[in-house]
Amino acid sequence: MKNRKPHVQIVLSCEHGGNKVPRHVSALFANASAVLESHRGWDPGALPLARRFASELRTPSLYFSEVSRLVVELNRSMGHPKLFSEFTRDLPDASRTSLIANYWTPHRDQVQKMIASHVERGELVIHLSVHTFTQFFGNEVRTTDIGLLYDPRRALEKAFCSLWRNELRGHNANWTIRRNDPYKGSSDGFTTYLRKQFPAAQYLGLELEVCQKFFLAGRLPWREILTAVPRTFSLAVDQFKTTIKSSHLALPR
Repeated sequence: MKNRKPHVQIVLSCEHGGNKVPRHVSALFANASAVLESHRGWDPGALPLARRFASELRTPSLYFSEVSRLVVELNRSMGHPKLFSEFTRDLPDASRTSLIANYWTPHRDQVQKMIASHVERGELVIHLSVHTFTQFFGNEVRTTDIGLLYDPRRALEKAFCSLWRNELRGHNANWTIRRNDPYKGSSDGFTTYLRKQFPAAQYLGLELEVCQKFFLAGRLPWREILTAVPRTFSLAVDQFKTTIKSSHLALPR
């Protein structure tokens, strides 16, 4: 990539798009309908939002799962204590290995292979993992409306999220938009793993977290999220491309 700026490609993923339970383990969840419907079972609204991103950006590169995170957690690394929930962690080794092989590995491999194909062509990838989070967590009432998660040590990720935050604020000044909240972008997750696989000059691993109160509030608040959040992302991408081309933001070597 000497003396030239890479073409920017967008890859979208949604790890918690549904709360489905495969038939072969359904007996484990016989009395778990309430928890499956809760934020522990899935990210309400995340998949419709991810699909709106794909439509806004006109990209076919959207990879998602509708299997409940309580079956196997696609956003946790192998060996992480929360890879399996209390419903599946005591299964025999062979059964847990099967869950990984059938759900965890295919999703992550698809995303990684797509990113790798772009990187091999010298392109810069912005990977956005779309999530939602509960407003009420234990005794805490979270005040963040939209969280942009990234690794602050990676200059391109930091720069892009600053551009996106400004666009979001410009759209709705009443939204509380925070970076690396309600979670840290450097904590264990799919993007954290992928940062170790690809150079910072070619891979931006970002997570979007939108408060589920918008989805639960009904049509109008949620419609604004569905429209504005993907649109502001698209505007930030355009600004990012311009910034790179004008060399105001140097790519790491």
